[in-house]
Amino acid sequence: MGDRCYKCYKSANSCLCKYTREIDAGIKFVFLMHPKEAKRQRTGTGNLAHISLIDSEIIVGLDFSENKRLQELLNDEKYYPVMMFPGDDAWNAKKEGFAGALGNKKLLVLILDATWFCAKKMIDKNPFLLELPKFSFFGNYESIFTFKREPKPEYISTIESCYYLIKEMQSVGLVEKSVEPEPLMDVFKKMITFQIQAENERVMGLRPSTHNYDIRYNKIKEIPKFEYSKNCPE
Repeated sequence: MGDRCYKCYKSANSCLCKYTREIDAGIKFVFLMHPKEAKRQRTGTGNLAHISLIDSEIIVGLDFSENKRLQELLNDEKYYPVMMFPGDDAWNAKKEGFAGALGNKKLLVLILDATWFCAKKMIDKNPFLLELPKFSFFGNYESIFTFKREPKPEYISTIESCYYLIKEMQSVGLVEKSVEPEPLMDVFKKMITFQIQAENERVMGLRPSTHNYDIRYNKIKEIPKFEYSKNCPE
């Protein structure tokens, strides 16, 4: 096995770190990561979001009810904790009363970083999470992660969730306009591009294939023509 970057977990020749930028949105992001997601960091987006977002943390586990660090954060009075979870009772940046509820506290956003199947299991094991104020989007979004099939198009990745949350908070003046979240999408697009390139190379026999059992990984895929922010490295 060749050299690997132990920051982005990619091989040295496809390291994504140069596409990341530190982003300080004035929001505390906490990624509750399923152990399976932690093992497959090379394809996950939680770690890429964590690398990019100042004042973010990853907590790995299944049962967080007695997790010392999480309980410490939830009981810190400087934070207003919310759980990213859809629902009619969920706050969003535009919802009447949200700015007042937030007040002078720092928004602390909990995001489950797992497959949708595993995320359901995490909720089942941690019902206390849904006792927290829920937070969702006022806009409708579809993932650009076409390489990975989700149950529904509107099921977006962890890094996309962070991006759209920041953008929506900016739109109502709750995050400074000077904050530039575009690098989140830049590095995500680069990750997708590298993944599709690697799979195409496997199909062409240029690298070992690990997906012979699955026809989805035996066809050449078109690489999307993404647009990037002006400051994104080539």
